[in-house]
Amino acid sequence: MVLIGPSGCGKTTTLRMINRLIEPTSGRIEIQGEDVTDLPATDLRRGIGYVIQQVGLFPHRTIEANIATVPRTLGWDRSRIRARVEELVEVVGIDREMLARYPDELSGGQQQRVGIARALAGDPDYMLMDEPFGAIDAITRSALQGEILRLQQQLQKTILFVSHDVDEALRLGDRIIVMNAGRIVQFDTPFNLLTQPASPFVHELLGADDMVRQLGLLPVNAAMMQLPDHYQNGNKPVVNAVDNLRDALSLILKTGAPELSVVKDGEPVGLLTLEHIRNCAVEANR
Repeated sequence: MVLIGPSGCGKTTTLRMINRLIEPTSGRIEIQGEDVTDLPATDLRRGIGYVIQQVGLFPHRTIEANIATVPRTLGWDRSRIRARVEELVEVVGIDREMLARYPDELSGGQQQRVGIARALAGDPDYMLMDEPFGAIDAITRSALQGEILRLQQQLQKTILFVSHDVDEALRLGDRIIVMNAGRIVQFDTPFNLLTQPASPFVHELLGADDMVRQLGLLPVNAAMMQLPDHYQNGNKPVVNAVDNLRDALSLILKTGAPELSVVKDGEPVGLLTLEHIRNCAVEANR
């Protein structure tokens, strides 16, 4: 779930009220039906992973000690903590040799991976992420976004993610909350937000006229043509059925090929042309 909107609209405030870094002044925030204000704040926060843009690692502790922070406060024994650290090193892609280093010896992207590992260390059901990649270069940011998608699929955590980057929100979000002036303007899927914006504000914020952006949300198998009988692939460029049409369009433009071979689990299942992509985009905007 991604919260997006202009600066000052309430995204971070909403996030911080969930783990009571900011106390709600009215209304209710519930986790599994229980009001967060009825829980001890410390216990609440230990059960929620929290990742921020500045990472917030303890500079005087090694990377291993940083990751072990929450398990240690939960009273885990040393062997269990060590096993959890070893597990997370694999999960988030941290080199083991980094465990003995200190935060200032790591790059920004490496520090952010450590921050994610630390947030996951206590095995929380929920993760709060407040613009965690905002201060990182574009290449590293894209890689970390891919890691978050992989981790979410692998670990099945509920993630509430604040972003100011529309493309990041569209890439990561199963659902997106668009906020403005402290209110929710629209809560929907990325595709519905682009094709059925609830207001001119949402339309302008997300760039709903950008058809290429919409293609990034449509899978190849939504536009492909089924294979004819006795099909021979030849030397056609190959695209995966679950890839998006934006990537497929890029491949067509790069190779100049009149059509792409669509594969699933390594087997050809369809064909895709520029006309198929165009027709799918037009249909999506009707």
